[in-house]
Amino acid sequence: MLTVNFTPFPLLSTKRLLLRAIQPEDDQQLFSLRSDKRVMKFLDRPMATSVDEARQLIDRIITDIANNNGITWAITLQDVPQLIGTIGYWKLDKENYRSEIGYMIQPEFQGKGLMQEAMTTVIGYGFSTMKLHSIEANVNPANEASIKLLERNKFVQEAYFKENYYYDGRFLDSVIYSLLAPGI
Repeated sequence: MLTVNFTPFPLLSTKRLLLRAIQPEDDQQLFSLRSDKRVMKFLDRPMATSVDEARQLIDRIITDIANNNGITWAITLQDVPQLIGTIGYWKLDKENYRSEIGYMIQPEFQGKGLMQEAMTTVIGYGFSTMKLHSIEANVNPANEASIKLLERNKFVQEAYFKENYYYDGRFLDSVIYSLLAPGI
């Protein structure tokens, strides 16, 4: 069974980004991210309606990290500590050495290659440090930007589920992408 330890919290950096622990002080930025219709358009879950909901999410993230059940990083610019997005392994399947990756970034930072930088770094951490065998991504099939990002990172489509997800009064499709550890 996969064994992970996220203490001390692993800071990751790229040319332009610092991936750091999400802190309670990030509540306003996380609320802004999760209450933006453009960001939440393809996530198929309710938008945050209060800063308190963002605080509750931060508490869950911190608890998951403390219990080694998942890890989420705040995406920040190297020279500006403000949260502009998140990325992480939030559904850790230790028995099968697999995790689901999730990510989001503020619209004004989209299309600049920043999520590509974060993705490359987090994938590397997942395979080299966490020792994952595979990484999964569950995507709304209409989310073309996310699908392009995954394909750019060599994820392949594993499945297309028709109307397998009920949200907001209707059944929605899901696409599952996966990436195997290098050398497999």
